[in-house]
Amino acid sequence: MGWIITIIVGALCGWLASIIMKTDAQQGAIANILIGIVGSVLAQWIFGSLLHIGSSTVAGSGFSFWSIVWGVIGSVVLIAILKALRVLR
Repeated sequence: MGWIITIIVGALCGWLASIIMKTDAQQGAIANILIGIVGSVLAQWIFGSLLHIGSSTVAGSGFSFWSIVWGVIGSVVLIAILKALRVLR
C-alpha cells in the first residue's frame, strides 16, 4: 500500500510542480510521477537533513498536506535544476 501512496503523492506533486514551472505540456504522466517522487526525496534531504526546517513534516511522511507542499517545493527545485542543465547543454 505504501508504494501506491508514494506513486499517487508523487504524481500529484510532479503535476503541480510542472504547472507552476510551465512544463506540463512537455511532460507525461510517468515524468510527473518520477519528478514528484525524486522532488520529494530532494526536499526531504535539503530541508530535513541540511537545513533542519520542518523535519517532521517533510515529504516522505505519508499522505498529508505538508508532504504534498514539501514535495511540490522539491519538485519545483528539481525542474529548475533540469531546466538549467538543459540550457547549459
